[in-house]
Amino acid sequence: MRKLKVTMAYRGTAYHGYQRQNNGITIQEVVERCAGKILNEPVTIHGCSRTDAGVHANRYVFHVETNSTIRTQGFIRGVNGELPDDISILTCEDADPEFHARFSCKGKEYLYLLHVSESKDPFSTDLACHYRRKLNRELVYEAAQHFVGTHDFRAFCSNSAENANTVRTVYSFDVEIHGDKAQMLVKGDGFLYNMVRIMVGTLLDVNEGKIAVGQLDTILRDGIRKKAGRTAPAHGLYLNRIFYDEAALKAGL
Repeated sequence: MRKLKVTMAYRGTAYHGYQRQNNGITIQEVVERCAGKILNEPVTIHGCSRTDAGVHANRYVFHVETNSTIRTQGFIRGVNGELPDDISILTCEDADPEFHARFSCKGKEYLYLLHVSESKDPFSTDLACHYRRKLNRELVYEAAQHFVGTHDFRAFCSNSAENANTVRTVYSFDVEIHGDKAQMLVKGDGFLYNMVRIMVGTLLDVNEGKIAVGQLDTILRDGIRKKAGRTAPAHGLYLNRIFYDEAALKAGL
């Protein structure tokens, strides 16, 4: 039995998230069907993370166990030939038997994209959040640094009651603006349900003067969800990178 480590990219617009479910088509079920056809056996893929409906991925990692002797390049070409245009296999390699796409993960990086303009962009409708206000990069960056470090992020998740441990470490939180395009890039050892979208929504509330920068430490300390900002829309969010090496995760810090 071989274990393949596979990286893929997908546009999440048409899917009810990554994980297989009964009430809608998902990334997992589509990839399993196509991979099973190429491997000539039923397969289950094990993903590095869940992503919600409408969320995208630039480099999502999963592993799959197979009896097939197919070459890794053949797997990439074969599965891509079966997949719809909004999902693409990027890499495939034989993995150590102990490797697990989820449990071997040391950290993740998420990207959030904004189209900052009064007018909507028809070419990024479901790929970036349309934000009509001017974005103060210096203010938003200053606010974002309050999330860096090890904190209890109970106030910044949607299901804190289901999490015994809501402490996470954020290693970096960058904010960049290029013309009418803005991006927020956050890297950490793990993220709670909707944590990135709530942090982004809170930063947008800071930008609009609804929350003061000085309030953020108090919000973190109090751990009350309603004191934090709104939840930013799903379609601006991308799972950008998965780290399996701690040195790579902390590089550049």
